[in-house]
Amino acid sequence: MLLGAVGLISVCQPSWAITVSVEDIDQTTSYILVSGVFEPSDNLTTFVQAVQRLGGKGSTVVFKSPGGNPSKAIELGRLIRSLGLSTLQPRSLECVSACALAFMGGVSRYAETGSIGVHKSSFSDVSGISVDDAVSYIQHQTAETIAYLTEMGVDPGLLQLSLRYERDDMRYLSKSEMAQYRVTTGEVSAPQTSLSAEPPSPSVPNQPTTAGAALPDYRIAADDARFTIPLATSGALRVPKGKEFLRAAEDQSSAKIMAISNGEPVEIVGVGERWYRVKVKGRTGYLHHNWVRVDQFIQKPFGDRFIQVKSFDNFEEAQSYVKASQLPLVAFLATNKWYAIALEDTLPVDKATQLLRGLKERSLVPDDAFVTVGNTYVNEVCCRR
Repeated sequence: MLLGAVGLISVCQPSWAITVSVEDIDQTTSYILVSGVFEPSDNLTTFVQAVQRLGGKGSTVVFKSPGGNPSKAIELGRLIRSLGLSTLQPRSLECVSACALAFMGGVSRYAETGSIGVHKSSFSDVSGISVDDAVSYIQHQTAETIAYLTEMGVDPGLLQLSLRYERDDMRYLSKSEMAQYRVTTGEVSAPQTSLSAEPPSPSVPNQPTTAGAALPDYRIAADDARFTIPLATSGALRVPKGKEFLRAAEDQSSAKIMAISNGEPVEIVGVGERWYRVKVKGRTGYLHHNWVRVDQFIQKPFGDRFIQVKSFDNFEEAQSYVKASQLPLVAFLATNKWYAIALEDTLPVDKATQLLRGLKERSLVPDDAFVTVGNTYVNEVCCRR
């Protein structure tokens, strides 16, 4: 059950790397076609070269992929966004599982009904990996996926939808679902995107002047000190399983430098989107934000747990949720610039677990509420009674 906890991901696919080609529609119009399975070893240089061939910004990317490695798909998605490209997906060339993550990189995104598919993840290569490492990997991948969806302007609720479908099933998104979860930013009619598998021949629509994927302006209030994240410079390891590994790169699958136990002090020498570059016992490496209790952030007794009930990507909704609840809730600004809603007080892990079970049985909190050490909580922003 645990190994199927991350949606929009599939790493149990035939092994052939993605290929990138420039396809011509006519003498004046072309697009970039990304085909095959995303592999960790894929070199995206050929993709950049294809973009350069088409003149850069404004180009459109189309996919023909059953998924693959989610981190590589996210890497391509971010590259697509940084280059100012659009994505277009016809039903005749499906984009499913991890491929959906790459599609979301488009500045403008268009897709026919049923062309984007999501489901639970599957992990085929688990030989030699401990249960603790598997759990840690899943937690990291979930955090990475949610952060990426938010960054791309897609509703992270899509991840929850994907969890309803087993790895041998597929949920192809309807037109309304793609709009609801902000997977697309515009509509495409069937004649405009009629592609045959060999050769493809799409007609690229004009980009709309309004992009529905844009996040609200009130997501972060820059003039309010509550929403300022202090520079993290020091802290200590704090993970539920009691130990974690210092990694050689910002990747859970990268080489392990050394094991670190809870309470081990760390010097934070660099802050990335999801990873800290740290020095521990004279060694330098990387630890995920989820694993470090930062001295410059909110402090609670070590070992106690928060009960997190919900999260929002903007303060307005977070504040409204807290004020409307009958429970004693507060909102915390998190390192990913989301707002985590949790019970006011921390508890020892056994009492927190027991309380959460009771709250779920009485339907007072969502089914996906969980107990957490709260390492990513920066400070309290609302609204202790």
